[in-house]
Amino acid sequence: MSIRTSEWQKMPVSLTELCINTTLRCGQSFRWRKSAEGEWSCALHGRILSFRQDSKYLHYRAIFPSTSYATPPPSNCPSFAQAATMDSDDTLALIKHYFNLNPDLTQLYEQWASADPNFKKRAPKFAGIRILRQDAWEALIGFICSSNNNISRISKMVHSLCSHYGPLIGHIRDEAYHDFPTPEALADPRVEAHLIKLGFGYRAKYIQKTAAIVANDKGLDWLEGLCNPENPQFGKESKSAGELVEGGREGYRKAHEELLALHGVGPKVADCVCLMGLGWSESVPVDTHVWQIAQRDYRFSKGRHSSLTTATYMAVANHFRGLWGKQAGWAHSVLFTADLKAFSERLVSNVQAKREEIVVESDSEPTNTEVVQETIVKSERAVRKRDKRAAETEQHQVLEVEDKTTKRKKRRRG
Repeated sequence: MSIRTSEWQKMPVSLTELCINTTLRCGQSFRWRKSAEGEWSCALHGRILSFRQDSKYLHYRAIFPSTSYATPPPSNCPSFAQAATMDSDDTLALIKHYFNLNPDLTQLYEQWASADPNFKKRAPKFAGIRILRQDAWEALIGFICSSNNNISRISKMVHSLCSHYGPLIGHIRDEAYHDFPTPEALADPRVEAHLIKLGFGYRAKYIQKTAAIVANDKGLDWLEGLCNPENPQFGKESKSAGELVEGGREGYRKAHEELLALHGVGPKVADCVCLMGLGWSESVPVDTHVWQIAQRDYRFSKGRHSSLTTATYMAVANHFRGLWGKQAGWAHSVLFTADLKAFSERLVSNVQAKREEIVVESDSEPTNTEVVQETIVKSERAVRKRDKRAAETEQHQVLEVEDKTTKRKKRRRG
């Protein structure tokens, strides 16, 4: 398939307003790949977008298929979206939409910091983190893949979904880039067995069944209809969604409840989809890491808030909404990313300190290597234990929600 590549363009944006190296790597989207040194690329809306950044500009380039539609892979699935053309190029509008560039992020950071001393202490060093405005369907499937998983493995799964079931848009050097597969492409009952062979485990069933519900029953219009009208899907006009109340606006609560009826969607996954795919910025996903932040920094550690339960989940989310307002999910994501970064720096610092201590005390290189390696292994083991606890909590919540949904359906039939 021949392609046409636009020239590199640039848009003025500071690193305090957008930092792509953090925003594209912090667990929001799982499809961005390094296509060159300092360059990120992904197939979106029928084209391949590539980005570079310096202190003053975001540099971007689009690669377009020459045909009117992207080429499907061997599964003969339909194309997700009509490929863009250079003659009707809406790339700049797509970039501004995708990176959610309208809100003044510096002003938001100041607002969050003035309301919360902990945010003021920890988060401002991690500037430029924006909540992406992703397609609702991609966010739904991506976060179903996130159950009991880490970012690297989720990214491999999503890449596998695209390469096997998504339309081929083009290549950068020898690397193929596929757009995200449609619900119809993943709805076939045979998809589950294929995904199991590809290493998706129990998520294979969730993906196929959810795709079948969207493709054959509810439709993409239903899913996109759950979007915050203030932050609609690309190309749609925005409307007011009302004032924030405790527990979130009515549209957010409705979207969250309807997502819970889908296979593989528990409270945290539903909140991730609400925040990063449906534009409900007051949505606050709470996993065990966020729970640890709440315990450590916001006094959620005693009495009825001593463990992460459904009631505690809501209490933490409502507390953050009370602190940060309509953009609570955005502020929470900044704090979450800052905490992950801090953990990484502490680990490196501890290992480096241990290495220097050993060098002073011993001339034995093998001992130095062994002890440093042991320190790293222990640290990684602690992270795995934390991730396992998070996965077990999320899986329990998914099963609990599915059980409640089944009981409701039985009562309705009765």
